[in-house]
Amino acid sequence: MTEKQQTFAEAMTALEEIVRQLEQGDVPLENAIDLYKQGMELSNFCHSKLQNAEEQLVSIVQETGETTAFDPLKGEN
Repeated sequence: MTEKQQTFAEAMTALEEIVRQLEQGDVPLENAIDLYKQGMELSNFCHSKLQNAEEQLVSIVQETGETTAFDPLKGEN
């Protein structure tokens, strides 16, 4: 991976490309192992970004300006 800060969208695009290459099945074993490792790193990165985003959604501001706790299991009311 590069040293620049990668966005979630960039990581997902790279992960999709890795999956596409591996699904084709014509990648040499050594390359497939490297791609798999890169894919796992990207998957962990994306998971971390999603967890961080979820943590930021701790509350929802209602139309009245009142703040209520966010419950992902209940969804929107």
